[in-house]
Amino acid sequence: MQAQERNEKKSVLITGCSSGIGRCLALGLRRRGYRVFATARKAADVAMLARRGYESLCLDLESSDSIAQAIDTVLSRTGGSLYALINNGAYGQPGAVEDLTRETLRRQFEINVFGTQELTNRLMPVFRQQGYGRIVQISSVLGFVCLAYRGAYNATKHALEALSDTLRLELRGSGIYVSLVEPGPIASRFRANSYAAFKANINTVDSAHRDTYAFIERRLAGQRGEPPFTLPPNAVLKKVIHALEAQHPKVRYRVTMPTHFFAALKRMLPASWVDGILLASSGAGKRA
Repeated sequence: MQAQERNEKKSVLITGCSSGIGRCLALGLRRRGYRVFATARKAADVAMLARRGYESLCLDLESSDSIAQAIDTVLSRTGGSLYALINNGAYGQPGAVEDLTRETLRRQFEINVFGTQELTNRLMPVFRQQGYGRIVQISSVLGFVCLAYRGAYNATKHALEALSDTLRLELRGSGIYVSLVEPGPIASRFRANSYAAFKANINTVDSAHRDTYAFIERRLAGQRGEPPFTLPPNAVLKKVIHALEAQHPKVRYRVTMPTHFFAALKRMLPASWVDGILLASSGAGKRA
């Protein structure tokens, strides 16, 4: 009850709330007393969130107009203030790096990096004027290590981490805090969405990796079950709450055993050894 009373006037904007981590964050923070603006790209998902009682609105990270309209709507409802932005909206584009077309790679960056950073930058004047704010970036274990056949997603999460680390340095002493949350495997629709992107954008027939792709498709289609150590989205919620409420939030919050494991390996082992472990962990089955 005390947490609800402390948070009842704090407004939070969350991207990517149609399912998984985003929807869990929206529900958990609303129950904790925050005023949650839950956004999604598709109109059907916005309507679904509205039926469930959320203040929901459309926000398409590929569209500058959509980003501007969403911000205008939120600020008009809050009187021009915002306590926190949670950048969760993203998707994963599987495929070998050599099979990524320029357009496929560009779209991965448009949503996961460029749109996310534009949204953040457009809200910076609000945070600076009020003298406080929290920016929580939902990154990934793939923000600091790389798994095979996830090159596009690896690259965007590494870029998000670099931008976040730089922004944190530039905001020192401003009252605005930037935190990265780095989940490993979380139960969500992420794999299903990745499978759709894989089928739409990767030419498996003419690829040197076509034999490996058969294993990848089975994994993405869910035929091999959830990855080991998969946690529910609530595990991310706990870290986000700390990032929003701690007087001095952490720079990084690691979620799931694989994230902690790979962080330790990267500190302790030679790069060639880490490469071998990462390749074995990529889950592609037969190698090309």
